[in-house]
Amino acid sequence: MSAALDGLLVVDLTTVRSGPTCTKILADFGAEVVRVERPGETDRGRVFFDQADLHRNKKSIVLNLQDERGVAVVRRLAARADVVVENYRPDVKRRLGVDYEALARENPRLVYGSISGFGQTGPYRERPGYDQIVQGMSGLMWLTGTAESAPLRIGIPIGDLLAGYFCAMGILLALVERQRSGRGQHVTTSLLEAMVGSLSFQAANYLNTGKVPPPVGNHHPQTAPMGVYRARDGFMNLAVGNDEMFRRLCGVLGVPELGADPRFAKNLERVKHRQALDVVIVERLATRSAAEWIDTLNAAGVACGPIYTLDQVFADSQVKELGLVHEHTHETFGPVKVVGLPVSLSRTPATVRTPAPPPGAHTREVLGRVGYEATEIDALARAGVVEAAR
Repeated sequence: MSAALDGLLVVDLTTVRSGPTCTKILADFGAEVVRVERPGETDRGRVFFDQADLHRNKKSIVLNLQDERGVAVVRRLAARADVVVENYRPDVKRRLGVDYEALARENPRLVYGSISGFGQTGPYRERPGYDQIVQGMSGLMWLTGTAESAPLRIGIPIGDLLAGYFCAMGILLALVERQRSGRGQHVTTSLLEAMVGSLSFQAANYLNTGKVPPPVGNHHPQTAPMGVYRARDGFMNLAVGNDEMFRRLCGVLGVPELGADPRFAKNLERVKHRQALDVVIVERLATRSAAEWIDTLNAAGVACGPIYTLDQVFADSQVKELGLVHEHTHETFGPVKVVGLPVSLSRTPATVRTPAPPPGAHTREVLGRVGYEATEIDALARAGVVEAAR
């Protein structure tokens, strides 16, 4: 089976999470991703299963980029590559001589992706950017939780992930454009841009009204009832997206008269009178288990669902049907499970083909392909410029 990005060569200079997320997408869709690791790479100390997820389908070479001979290897690779991706702070890549302008002079068709914490320009450009910091600076933490509990951090590194997704999208767009122009270009994003650019209706409301939205916890700020409710034996989500669905909810709950009550008949009024409405909903939901309500309400066309722990997520029949979990065998750690990409192509789907390699597993192979003789590679290894896995 062919892959969507077969024949594409990507040089991956990234570390931590945002950049590796971007290159993971390219690798899963078939690109040959050569991950350039540094001697003593700090990522090696991270949890193995996390690294197995981020670096599956990639090749690994180890280069000392503090040595000009290591930089020369990167430049030789980039001259043959379709894509380079990096997430250095802006000045670092220029100091090393692997910035877009330097590499594009030798390869005008190069698409070069850059991810930073705060952007390539501006007063914060050289600040270290971590997901936790940007969750706060983007406004997301302020919007998360209740007036009593906020600010709260989202439970996944959402800024890193979004930046990786947006960078991959930008790279693919640039590759499509290159088919017309014959020229590459510089694709940039940052954790801060990705987060602020994803604030959706909260940003639109503020920008057009000047009103700072408060944290509203598990309730949707613009729709009611939409939030977390307690049934007899635990919590569940209820998401009533329109007035007709609300009337169906009232019928299932045994309070059809609420559907015609002027306080609740229309969504804007329900939002204003949310507290009074919730008193009735909580009282009715307390009479049956969450599972019973979820079955009954879904059958009536009322959107609702359970609130799962992760073991329940991966045991769910619909999650299993979607085929998101992939298993492969790692030469050291044995069977390893990873989550595949959540997008499907009918003819050229993403696949998990190979496990994350040990650092330097492909150093000799890759350097040989770009013209280095075996004796030259041996000399570079003795000098500590490259490392090859034993």
